[in-house]
Amino acid sequence: MSDIASDPALHENHLHDPQAPGVKKRTIFAWSLWDWGSAAFQAVVTTFVFTVYITSSAFGPEEQTSVALGTTLSIAGVAVALFAPLFGRLTDATGHRKHSLAVTTGIVIACTALMVLVAPSPDYFMLGLVLLAIGNIAFEFASVNYYSMLTQLSTTRNVGRVSGFGWGMGYLGGIVLLTIVLVGFILPDTGWFGVTSEGGWNVRVAMVVCALWFAVFAIPTFFAVPEVSADRDRRVVGVVAGYRAIFRSIAQLWRTSRHTLFFLIASAIFRDGLAGIFTFTGIVASLSFGFDPATVIMFAIAANVISGVATIFGGVVEDRFGAKNVMTVSLVLLVIGLILMFALAPLGAPAFWTVGLFATIFVGPVQASSRSFLARLTPPGKEGEMFGLYATTGRAVSFLAPAMFTLAVAIGGATIFGILGIGLVLLVGLVLLLLVRVPADA
Repeated sequence: MSDIASDPALHENHLHDPQAPGVKKRTIFAWSLWDWGSAAFQAVVTTFVFTVYITSSAFGPEEQTSVALGTTLSIAGVAVALFAPLFGRLTDATGHRKHSLAVTTGIVIACTALMVLVAPSPDYFMLGLVLLAIGNIAFEFASVNYYSMLTQLSTTRNVGRVSGFGWGMGYLGGIVLLTIVLVGFILPDTGWFGVTSEGGWNVRVAMVVCALWFAVFAIPTFFAVPEVSADRDRRVVGVVAGYRAIFRSIAQLWRTSRHTLFFLIASAIFRDGLAGIFTFTGIVASLSFGFDPATVIMFAIAANVISGVATIFGGVVEDRFGAKNVMTVSLVLLVIGLILMFALAPLGAPAFWTVGLFATIFVGPVQASSRSFLARLTPPGKEGEMFGLYATTGRAVSFLAPAMFTLAVAIGGATIFGILGIGLVLLVGLVLLLLVRVPADA
């Protein structure tokens, strides 16, 4: 980001404006701290700690708790699918992008803090599921606004680097926080503040730490990035009118930029498969490979380190071989990795460590290349709308991976079968990506 020099007004989208000034490094750094802080919810709550805790035997039989969790996340995904597109359009049209990000981030933080009340008993299982559902919905809505801010901070010369830096900060934040949770609460018999594992207090207090972590690191974003101006031409009144406007935009894409629409659909599906990997990896490691909570977090730290390095290297590869090629090869190897994990499950923990860490190499490059590929497909003047659709289409199918995981577990009768459900989602996204034509100017 050495070419980023001076701050623009930042109130408008200027991704394709050749005259747009650069953005100061400290502004981008402040924006990326939201990603750093959000690792508290993504890595600790939904992937490696709280979901593993709430599906433990203290809350009920393995199959029942896993299916209940998958069902809960599926319901949350349906809610996101119904309301995220309208939410994203309305916040841009009314000029409330930053305000909406603050509110939804606050809801995520509150849900995380309230998880301290979830004691290890079936009586508290439903409370844990409700907090997870509300937190996931709010987090997806917050991400719509956060991703949209990327167009205020970058030009075509540096959008890949800015986006990749944010994603890298997310991985780094996950590593640091997971280490704190592991050393401070999970590993020692008596952790920080005198907390022990009795009554699940080590996990429950860790949730309060996660809430504070997210709150502290989200604050700089709201000072550094200004609110966008309202777009009166896009302002609509009522839910029905809002959805009509969204469908008109999609119809226009079909007529004028069909390959972009195909990519939005393909990426929505494979990105949901990637989300499924993050959500259910800790559960599979715990219930199918016998990992204890400390070992799950150790794996998470190693996976984040590998993913972060691979994402940076993937950007270099993308510049030479193209974003679509990076995504295609990465998805193929991810699907192969999941199949191997299922096939080698009888070998136990060593197989999970080996194949799991191999698969993590390809997760970050898919995410980073997907966003930069859309930037290249987006016609001038349509950046905000396209990135909004990118975010909202991904949220619209966010029920797929939880649903397929749940269905596969229900059919197979064991948690390990959920891997195949997630692999199927990735495979469908891969097939659709192969149908996307790369325009000459992209």
